[in-house]
Amino acid sequence: MSEGVPRLVEHLFRHESGKLMAGLTRKLGAGRWELAEESVQEAMVRALKIWPFQGLPPNPAGWLARTAHNFAIDRLRREAGTNPLPADLIRHVESAGSDSESIDDQLAMMFACCHPALSPESQVALTLKSVCGFSVAEIARAFLTAEPTVAQRLVRAKRTLAAQDVPVAVPPPGELPERLDAVLATLYLLFNEGYSAHIGDDLVREELCTEAIRLTRWLAHSEATSSPRVHALLALQFLQSSRLAARTDASGNLLLLAEQDRSQWDQRLIHAGIRHLDAASEGDSITQYHIEAGIAAVHAIAPDDASTDWAHLLRLYDRLLGCTRSPVVELNRAVALARVEGPDAGLAALEPLRVALGQYFLYHAVLADLQFRLGRRNEAARAYRAALALPCSNPERRFLQSRLACCET
Repeated sequence: MSEGVPRLVEHLFRHESGKLMAGLTRKLGAGRWELAEESVQEAMVRALKIWPFQGLPPNPAGWLARTAHNFAIDRLRREAGTNPLPADLIRHVESAGSDSESIDDQLAMMFACCHPALSPESQVALTLKSVCGFSVAEIARAFLTAEPTVAQRLVRAKRTLAAQDVPVAVPPPGELPERLDAVLATLYLLFNEGYSAHIGDDLVREELCTEAIRLTRWLAHSEATSSPRVHALLALQFLQSSRLAARTDASGNLLLLAEQDRSQWDQRLIHAGIRHLDAASEGDSITQYHIEAGIAAVHAIAPDDASTDWAHLLRLYDRLLGCTRSPVVELNRAVALARVEGPDAGLAALEPLRVALGQYFLYHAVLADLQFRLGRRNEAARAYRAALALPCSNPERRFLQSRLACCET
């Protein structure tokens, strides 16, 4: 049993630390964020020291919660000897919460982590650390950033929240829409990084997708935050996730949408995505998430690549450009345009994007593909070489190298 204790503690830390952090921080306030963090870490350390010799407690998660709370209370009492504390603070920390309060705590923590005073990078990092239980090393690996950089970013974020005395709470109705936008943007970034990692050995980091979906589901199921745009983002996440198993082959090599085995697409997730997209239609406004979910749905319901309604996709990309003038959206629109009107039309749409996307490998990859389809192998090869000179994941690099080889044979 003792050999399995470290593995169990690691599992509990992943699944319970966010709950413990959220509950303690909500009670202690943002000014004592580090005390909450230290209390949770101390509980995990004590478990590693005690459980191998005394055996597992009947309720390991409850044991960790009590230990973390007791450590925080002891520290507060020591502080009270030199610094006056609010009379009800210790009683508040001592109080036990219900399961529904635990979820409310984690929602409140998410809103604190996504406060507009923080940069998007800090919002994502703090959410992963404090709500999802990721370590600094895991966050650094996920976004291919040096650990000291992530650690400094987290320290600055916590200091900012403490200095502004940001409440760990779901905002009042008047502030909720703007703050909810920041939370959704963070979850959108988190999911996208998991779905298509920018650099590294893996094309997909499923743990990031899983965490993004878990947190978005909380928002969708909470009476305070459930709204059409939340359901639209959740629909997008479900629909995109349905293809994860088919995006690479057994060797981890990238497969394009047209090459994927659609029998591997998860129909359960597709149905969940369609269901949430229906729920998203109840509002009177259309967001970026609505349209992107609609695009994902068109792909999801097509039985094969030849049956995909590219004309409908082109119209959806036109609507998406009305929400966000993103060069990447224009790039995707160029792909749809090429499928509807031919490669020459796609190339014409790419030309205005050369400056904005010149350092983005996918721009050159799309350019190469269209040139290859027109029989211009030399031009395609040059574009693939340009793509290979830019940052991308290792599976994407292998894909580009294989396409370049096709041009040179």
